[in-house]
Amino acid sequence: MVKFGIDRVEEYRHLLKGRVALITAPSGRTADNRSSIDRLKEVCDLRLLLAPEHGVRGDKGAGELFEDCIDQPSGLPMMSLYRKGSKGLSPEALERFDTLVYDIQDVGCRYYTFISTLKNAMEDCARANKRLVVLDRGNPLGGRVEGTTLLPACRSFVGCWEMPQRYGLTCGEFARMVNAEDSIGCDLYVVPCEGLTRSMTFSDWGRLWVMPSLAMPRFETALLYPGTCLFEGTNWSEGRGTADPFAVIGAPGVDADRLSEAFNKLKPEGVVSTPVYFVPSASKHKGVTCGGVHLHITDEEALRPVELGYRLLDLARTLFPETFEILPPYSEGGKPFISLLAGNRGLECDSWSVEEMLQRQEQDCAAFREKTEKYRLY
Repeated sequence: MVKFGIDRVEEYRHLLKGRVALITAPSGRTADNRSSIDRLKEVCDLRLLLAPEHGVRGDKGAGELFEDCIDQPSGLPMMSLYRKGSKGLSPEALERFDTLVYDIQDVGCRYYTFISTLKNAMEDCARANKRLVVLDRGNPLGGRVEGTTLLPACRSFVGCWEMPQRYGLTCGEFARMVNAEDSIGCDLYVVPCEGLTRSMTFSDWGRLWVMPSLAMPRFETALLYPGTCLFEGTNWSEGRGTADPFAVIGAPGVDADRLSEAFNKLKPEGVVSTPVYFVPSASKHKGVTCGGVHLHITDEEALRPVELGYRLLDLARTLFPETFEILPPYSEGGKPFISLLAGNRGLECDSWSVEEMLQRQEQDCAAFREKTEKYRLY
C-alpha cells in the first residue's frame, strides 16, 4: 500500500510548529481510514479547520457559498474558503495559526478547484509569513500529461495556472512548481509519499476511493472528467443529477442511438458508448428527459479523456446544432465558462477543429513536461 503524507506525520511532526490550521475535505483520510483531522489532533496543536469548495465534510454543493461555523464532529472552529467575495484566507484566519497544513485528495485535473485553493493559501501564507505544509497524495490519473495549456488571460478559479487539463503532478509537486515559477516566496514544506511512482494511478495504490465531491463517485469518473467536464460550459447535461456524472452526457431532443453510433464509429481509444435516456434530478434539465450517451471505459491506459471530450463536443455541435449552444458568460464582460475550462477562446468559434486542438495539445504537453521535470518528487 502506498503511504501518503498524512500517514507519515509522525516522522515530520517537527514541521507542525505552534498553532496549526488544516485545509481538508472528506478525502483527507489515512491509510487505515481515519480522518486526517483526528490524526493531526494526536500529533500537533490543531486549532482551526479551513473549508474549500464542498466543505470539510463534503456537505456543500458544487459552487455553493457558505459561512464559518463549528465543525460538530471535531468541535473545532471551521472557517470558509468558499464565501462571497473571497476564496482565500481572511486576515482573521491568518491570525489564528502559525502553521497551515493542506491535505486533500485531488483528481489530477486543472478544473478541480482544490489546487486553486492551495495556490491561494500559498500566496496568503507568504504575505503573512506563515509556514505551509503539504501532506502529499498521489495523482489518481498518474503522471501522464494531456490537454492544452491554459493561457494567462483565461486564469480563473477553475484554471489557476498555465498547465494542461491533465497535468500529471501531485499536489506537492504542483505547490513546488507554482511557488518557484510565480516567485510566491511561501515557506513551503512537502511531506512526500512513500512507495509512489509516476506510472501509478489510483488502481495501483491499494487504497479506498473516497469521493472528493459527490459528483466524483468513482475513479472512473475522475478518468473521464478532464474531457467531459467541458460540457459544463454548454447547455448539454454533463450528467449531474444522474447516477453516473461525467459519464452520462446529453440533452433534451437528442437521438441517443444516433449520437452513440456516431461516437463509436470514431473508435476512440479506451472507451465505448451506449445510448441512454435520462432525467436529471438536479442541475441542468432537472426533471426533463434527455437523450445522450453513457461512456464506458474499456482500457484505462489507452484512454485519452481530453481528446474524447473534444470529439464528443464536435459531434454534439455538428449532429444536433438545434439543441447545442455555448453558455454565455456568467458576468457582464466575462468569458464564457467553456473558455475558462478549455483555457483559451478557441471553442467559442464555429471554425475550431478537433485535429487543430490535438496538434496544439502535443506541443503544449511536451513543453510542460520539460518545465516540470525539476519539480518532480517521484
